[in-house]
Order: sequence, then C-alpha cells, then structure tokens
Amino acid sequence: MKDEQKIKLFEEVPVAKAVMTMSVPTIISSLVMVIYNLADTYFVGMINDPVQNAAVALAAPVLLAFNAVNNLFGVGSASMMSRSLGKKDYDMVYKSSAFGFYCALMGGALFSLLYTVFRQPVLTLLGSDADTAAATGAYLRWTVTCGAIPAILNVVIAHLVRAEGSSLHASIGTMSGCFLNIILDPVFILPSGLNMGAAGAGLATFLSNCAACLYFFVLMYIKRDRTYVCMKPSMFRPDKTIVTNVCSVGIPASIQNLLAVTGMTVLNNFTSSYGSYAVAAMGIAKKIDMVPMYVSQGLSQGIMPLVSYNYASKNIKRMKKTVIFSARIAVSFLTAIAVCYYFGSEFFIRLFMDDDVIVSYGSRFLHALCLSLPFLCMDFLAVGVYQACGMGRKSLIFAIFRKIVLEIPALYLLNKLYPLYGLAFAQLTAELVLATAAVVVLFRMFRRLDADDSSIAGIDKNRHIP
Repeated sequence: MKDEQKIKLFEEVPVAKAVMTMSVPTIISSLVMVIYNLADTYFVGMINDPVQNAAVALAAPVLLAFNAVNNLFGVGSASMMSRSLGKKDYDMVYKSSAFGFYCALMGGALFSLLYTVFRQPVLTLLGSDADTAAATGAYLRWTVTCGAIPAILNVVIAHLVRAEGSSLHASIGTMSGCFLNIILDPVFILPSGLNMGAAGAGLATFLSNCAACLYFFVLMYIKRDRTYVCMKPSMFRPDKTIVTNVCSVGIPASIQNLLAVTGMTVLNNFTSSYGSYAVAAMGIAKKIDMVPMYVSQGLSQGIMPLVSYNYASKNIKRMKKTVIFSARIAVSFLTAIAVCYYFGSEFFIRLFMDDDVIVSYGSRFLHALCLSLPFLCMDFLAVGVYQACGMGRKSLIFAIFRKIVLEIPALYLLNKLYPLYGLAFAQLTAELVLATAAVVVLFRMFRRLDADDSSIAGIDKNRHIP
C-alpha cells in the first residue's frame, strides 16, 4: 500500500528537515549501539582482569564480520528498495525486501555453522594465546554459535525498515536490544551477579539481539498493510534482476567490512606481541574511537534512502543538497569530538579500566586515533552515496584503498619506525588520503549528473518547440 507521508518526506520536505528526520534516529541508534558495545568493555573492565578484557577485544573482528552479511543483504536490498520507490516500482520494492530478509536468515545460520566447525583455527587467527583462548571462546560461543542469526537478522531488518522512510522505527528496534544488553551486562559479568566474565558479556549480547528481532517481528505484523517491508515466503524470488541489483551494491559493501575485519585482525596480532595490557588498551581506545565513527556512519546510512530515491527519480538538485548539508554537519561535529578526545584521553581511558599501565598505553593510542576523525567522515559519506546510487564497484575501490593499499601496509611500516605506538597512526594515514579522494570524486560525480540533467532538460524543451 502506498504511504503518501513517506513519499512526501523523500520529495517535498525541506532538505535540512528531511536529513534530520532520517539521520537523527539513525545516529542516536548508532550511538546507543556503541554504548552497548562499550558496555561489554566497561563491565568486563570492572573485574580488573586484563585477560577477560583482552578476550572481548580479540573477539571484536568476528562480530565485525557480521557486518559483511549485514551489508550484503541489508545495504544491498535497502538500496534497491529506495531506488525502486523512486521509480514507483512497488512490486520490486516488496520482492527486494523479502530477498534481503530470507538471505540474511540463511547467512546467519551459515555463519554460526562455519565458526562452530572451525572454532580453534579462528581463535588462533584472532591472535588469542594460552592465556586468552578460553575466555575468547566463551564469549564467541554465545555471540556467534548461538547468536549469529538474531545479530544479523535484526540489523538487516533495520536497514529494510529505514529504506522505506521509517528511520525512527528502525532505530527503536535496534536500541531496544542495546538497552537490554546494558541492563543485563552487570548481572551476568560482575562477581556481584553471576560472575561469568567475558562469557556473561556474550550471553547478554545474545539475549539483547533476540529481543530486537522480536520487536521487528511484532512491528511488521502490526504494520502489515502499511509497510513495503515484506517477509512473505511467496515473495522470496531470487530472479536475475533482484540478485544482480542487490549484489552489485551488497557484495562491495560486504567486502568493505571483511577488509575492515582483516585490518583489525592484523592490528590485534601486532598489538598482541606486546602483551595483554597493550591488547586491552588498544581495544579500549578503538572502542572509544568508534563512538564518533558510528555517528558518521549513522549519518551516512540515514541519508542513503533520500539519496537513493532522488537519484532514481532524477531530482539531482535535491540529492546534491542532501549530501552537502550532511558533509557540513559531519565535519564540524567530528572535529569537535577529536579535540575533546585529544585533550581528555587519559580521562576517557580510565573510565573503562583504572590501571596506570593501560591508561598510559591507551591515552597515547587515542591521541593518534582521534586525529583521523574529521577526515574519516568524508570517506564514509562518499561510500554511502555510491552505495545509495547502486555504484557498488566505486565504493569497493575506496575500501580496497583504505585497507589493502594504505592502512595495512602502514601498520607494518609504522610499527617498525615507531614500535607499538605507531600502529595507532595507520588509520590517520589512510583517512588523510581518502578524504581528499572523497571530495574529488563527489565533486566530479555531481558535475556529471548536473550535465546529464541539463542535457535531458534541453531535449524535453526542444520537443515542445512547434
């Protein structure tokens, strides 16, 4: 059923208001997700056991790998949904959402199976040793073996719900699970509760993801006659058009996240050679750095339906205004956060672990990491625009340059030149180059689209000349 209010949001609402309507709930949801990710580190840190804290840090790449599936079927299907809405092809909207949902369900099951079968090699690859393997495995038992399906499914459904313009509902669903996780963490982790340590953090995460899925299932049932998100098995038709369009955006987005996991795994392996204190400190610094990173990602994801819809409906002027307005907000905000992090680094690290050695390591790591924040947002924005427009190959180029060409080689070089502390500067090296590239490619893209739009307008004008 056509929802006029959602169409009005895409087409008529002033750009600033439309961006805020779509992005603010997504940003808040992203921040809550970061807080819930930090909750594991915070409550495990209260035990003052570096091994337990290192276990959560070492497991992070596997949980990030979920995003490969999330992006393949979430970002890919959501982009196709929004572009189909812009073309008024509502049947394709339903089919693409059903495709994303059922593929995410199967992807989660496969992820869980593969990890369970290859558990020991995965733990070794993550950089765990005799001290940290048991705690890391206990955390991953709940979050992956038991929790891969709900973890992936709730994020993919949120993408699909956001694609039709229901950004607030998508955020509420995600946040409901996050808040439950924060409530359950101290119960399962701390000695005053069940005293499960890292395993308790994993159990809390599993239960919270199940709760988020339940919210979305109830929402879809209540709105079954007023939503474009379809979960009917009969609409799951992986024909060539759907597979091609979803995968053209989803596969590059998925590879982008797999490369991020690769980069984090390489970083953890380098850091682990300096001991569990260094691993715990880097894990804390990276999670603190993820707060503004998720804000930037939330803004990018929030505006994607607006960009997709107006790109497909040929309203290039509105699309361009959306991107420029978003860029101004992101750069200003992340610059302010970078300043706060730089001068308050010791305070932020000590919030998570009151250990002088870890605070010393972590504050110096955070100094380096925060410098990249103002540049990182432009990279994220460019990737989001390309994904929204169905240009997955171009977004993949950015991902390859970030990790393979720039960041991973920088880890090797900087670790040799500046042992341990140089590792944290690799992100800055990559983002400086990519931010410059992002500005250039977006400028060229808009110039080309403006030229195409003017050409079409000229043809239409000539057709009306008597």
